[in-house]
Amino acid sequence: MALNRSMHPRNRYKDKPPDFGYLASKYPDFQQHVHTSLTGRLVVNFKEPEAVRALTCTLLKEDFGLTIQIPLERLIPTVPLRLNYIHWVEDLIHGQKQPRRGIDIGTGASCIYPLLGATMNGWYFLATEVDDICFDYATKNVEQNNLSDLIKVVKVPQKTLLMDALKEETEMVYDFCMCNPPFFANQLEAKGVNSRNARRPPPSSVNTGGVTEIMAEGGELEFVKKIIHDSLQLKKRLRWYSCMLGKKCSLAPLKEELRKQGVPKVTHTEFCQGRTMRWALAWSFYDDAMAPSPPSKRRKLEKPKKPLSFTLPEAGLKELQARASALGLPGCSSAVDAIAALLEKTLSDLRVLHKRVPCRTQEHSLFLTAVENTWIHGRQKRRERMRQLRELPRAPACPGTGAPAVTHTRDDSVEKSTTSAREQQQEPTEAAGNGSSSQDASGSAKNPGEGPKEVSENAPEADTEPTVSTEAAGKEATQPAQQFLFKCLLNLVGEEGNVGVEMHWVEGQNKDLMNQLCTYLKNTLLRSVTKS
Repeated sequence: MALNRSMHPRNRYKDKPPDFGYLASKYPDFQQHVHTSLTGRLVVNFKEPEAVRALTCTLLKEDFGLTIQIPLERLIPTVPLRLNYIHWVEDLIHGQKQPRRGIDIGTGASCIYPLLGATMNGWYFLATEVDDICFDYATKNVEQNNLSDLIKVVKVPQKTLLMDALKEETEMVYDFCMCNPPFFANQLEAKGVNSRNARRPPPSSVNTGGVTEIMAEGGELEFVKKIIHDSLQLKKRLRWYSCMLGKKCSLAPLKEELRKQGVPKVTHTEFCQGRTMRWALAWSFYDDAMAPSPPSKRRKLEKPKKPLSFTLPEAGLKELQARASALGLPGCSSAVDAIAALLEKTLSDLRVLHKRVPCRTQEHSLFLTAVENTWIHGRQKRRERMRQLRELPRAPACPGTGAPAVTHTRDDSVEKSTTSAREQQQEPTEAAGNGSSSQDASGSAKNPGEGPKEVSENAPEADTEPTVSTEAAGKEATQPAQQFLFKCLLNLVGEEGNVGVEMHWVEGQNKDLMNQLCTYLKNTLLRSVTKS
């Protein structure tokens, strides 16, 4: 069963999906519908109505002590999704100490909402039904679970919603109503024609249900509008009116209808179960009704992403520490310190700007800003630079000395530019991420033809300044601080003798570039261990 982390937080199946193996060993009727996939997992074919029914009946028996019967030709509910709705109703009527009373419009053969509400919370239910078969099964399911004192199943005429159901109970005030409206307007919609986006995958489960359960004139939109019309007459006879929707596109017009009618309290939510999504709408005429907040639109954007990572094994840490000491790198008292020093040297060689970030003991954290791709085809670039240096014309000898004349070549201008850049980096810089940059006030005096230069907002400190190559010196003199390929956070953490390296994306143009840099750093460190 594919479940979703976005299920209601109190849903018992959110973090503990059903154990098909255990359930199959305990319930023979369910066992025959459990199969082993090619990967060795136990699965249930949700395209088979018998399998869906067996799972629903098994979960209700195992987790709630309920025994029910459902005909294959009527709607077979899924338990986790129905639980989401029950828990949301709990959120709507929270804080009320007296016994709750609810109405289930079109309870279905399973009578699942009243059975769950009565069993879990002791709620009283008025369950209405228009279909003869569904009414008979719902009545039997209530009786065989000894819940007749909490649940009253009533047969109502076709097209009856709230008004006719409450004719005989003129004084009773209910806390809520629940409803699964018929989703479809006709047979074509029920078969998925013109009702699903062409790019949307087909349903993962079979669509069962009688005509009155899945189809209504005008579909769910018109059905819920009729409930809204009834609520405008009943008003405070119910504290909360609610409906579950099968189409997201139905939500906006229904909310607009409630706004036009001047309904004071309106809220909505969404129910998630694997690939199945449902939406719910609730409204109230009580000024003191406390509406739970709708789901955040930024939830998906805030979903944490896994960092790029690799591990340096304990066997090679001593070699890396010895190499760092041999290079004269400072602060190599531990393996984590040594690897941090090696990484900082490599980043400096690559001209990747980096700045240390405060972190816990035995950890290191660097904020990286890559302004150019220097880690791909490095050997080819070095050979090209050597070729260009070999092809530089030789200077003529000075008259009378035999020594070559001193000519200000490209290397001399580079050295000046490099010195200027280093002097800038030793000036105080703003904190990383504030969007500002430092500027050398004397930059125009040192290089009259260039004007003042900017240093990136995340420029490295004096002890980690990069060695600027001939090729990049001219670029750094004129490149704006706002131009960068990407920014990321590199963390070093000791893990049971090993050292883990993680790179967390922050922002930039292309995440593949960070992946390339991660691979380069990994290969550089592991190559050092191999050579040792």
